[in-house]
Order: sequence, then structure tokens, then C-alpha cells
Amino acid sequence: MIDVTVANFEAEVITASQQQPVLVDFWAPWCGPCKTLGPILEKLETEYAGRFKLAKIDSDQEQQLAAMFGVRSIPTVVLMVDGQPVDGFMGALPETQVRAFLDKHLPSAEEQQAQGEHEEAQQALEGGDAAGALDKLQEAVQADPDNDEARFDLVRLLLQRGQVDAARAAFAPVDAKAEGVQRLAALKFWLSAMDFVAEHADGPGAIDQFDQKIAANKRDFAARFSRARFLAAGQRFTEAMDELLEILMRDKGWEEGAARKAYVAVLDLIEPPRAKVADGQIPPQDPVVASYRRRLSSVVLS
Repeated sequence: MIDVTVANFEAEVITASQQQPVLVDFWAPWCGPCKTLGPILEKLETEYAGRFKLAKIDSDQEQQLAAMFGVRSIPTVVLMVDGQPVDGFMGALPETQVRAFLDKHLPSAEEQQAQGEHEEAQQALEGGDAAGALDKLQEAVQADPDNDEARFDLVRLLLQRGQVDAARAAFAPVDAKAEGVQRLAALKFWLSAMDFVAEHADGPGAIDQFDQKIAANKRDFAARFSRARFLAAGQRFTEAMDELLEILMRDKGWEEGAARKAYVAVLDLIEPPRAKVADGQIPPQDPVVASYRRRLSSVVLS
């Protein structure tokens, strides 16, 4: 719990809520219902163990803040997430109703653990510790199997490290969702490219067969697409996108947009993890990704 004033409101409520939900309790010393609700909120803050932070504002002393939130009676409670109010209530609700309010909006303990592990994995990757990141991502997915972002990073990292069987096992629980989730579809494209290579590889020069077909007919889009799959399977992603662009420049709708879908999948695969920063802004996009996104837009919209 922290007492909030105009002086620390920005740091303790707005900025803090971008990292962790903040429950703002408007109260006053003379308010009887506040004396009932306050201890309940403090107890739940301890019990919920970091799932939210309690910020208390004396509405008599901080009338500017009370006016900013349109407080008409106290106690008034407002839940802040990502710098914005998302819900609230007035009056001294019983503990069961306060719990129901919190559980409606807050991540579960498992989801919170997974988020924490995922953030630590991103930090480990930024520090060059791929093995440490892999451990954290596995823990994140184990804690919250429905965290698709953590699972995406886990499967991608396994594939980057050549641990294909482990990647397939990690991807299997979300395979059925891939058609409706773009980033999962990107992983499925990568895995299917590996399957394609395994089926068509005839030694180290296997990709040459497609080079020869393309040299004979620049509009042999099937050969170009196959070559792009070979390149993607080998993590030669920018070369794969260059090949896919060759198809798009000649026939945007080939095979119901297969080249565009594959291109978008590769963009997702090469996009570096980008965690939110303290002020809620997103760091600048990776220059390679930005360049290839512009090239795609230029071709598709031309």
C-alpha cells in the first residue's frame, strides 16, 4: 500500500499501472465506510501477492485528484491498467464482492507467474543468455499453457537452436489454433517448411533444382515458393522474403495469396521480442523488419 498525492501520482499510479494493475482507493479520515473497506483492500493486497498494488488517496487532502476522477462519494475505488481506468465501484463492498471484482480483471496467479517468466526470458535473450531464456520460457508455458506469446517465443527459440523435435512437442497443443492466430501460423509455416525440405532434399545441392527451374522460367512460381521454403527452413529469412517478393511482384494472388501469407509469417519469425517500456511506449521497430514491411506494402498496394 502507498499513500498517493499529486506529487507522486504520475509515478505511483499512471506509470506503475503499466507494469502492474493499481487499485486506487479514495477515502477520508472521517468516512465510516472507508474504515470498513480499507482493511479489506489492504488484506487482499497482501493475499494477492503482487497481482495488484493498492494506492490510497485522501480525497480531502487531494481534491484535485478526486476531481480528476469525478469522485462524488467515498469510498470510491478505481482499477488502473496501462495508465487508464478500466473499472471501479463505490461504497464499502463486502470482501466476497471485492474479490469477485478483482478476479474479474486481474491475471490469475498462474498468468502472473508466466508473465514474469516471459519477461525474464526476454531479458535473458537481450543479454545473450539463450539457454537461460529457454528455461524461463519453458517455465512460463508450464505455468500458463494458454500464454500464446510465451509459447511462440519458446517454439521459435527451440527452432533457432535446432531442437526441432522439442519444438514440435511444444507446438502440438496449439496446432489447432494456428489457422486463427497469426504468430502461431508463422510457426506452423516454419515447421512445414522443414517438413518440405525433409521430403525433397537430395543432398546439399537440393535447392539447385529450383534455381534451374527459375532460370528456365522466371514465372515458375511453384519453384520460387519451394525455394523460399528451403531458405526459410535454413533460417535464411531475408533471402526467403526476397524470393517471395519476386512472386508477389508478378502475381499477388498466386495460389490464394500463398506468397503473401508466407512473407507475413517470416516477418513474424524474425521480429525481435519487444517488451513495453516504462512509459507505455513501444520501442522502435527492428530496421530489417521495418524495411521488409515497407517493401511488402509497396508491392501489395501497387
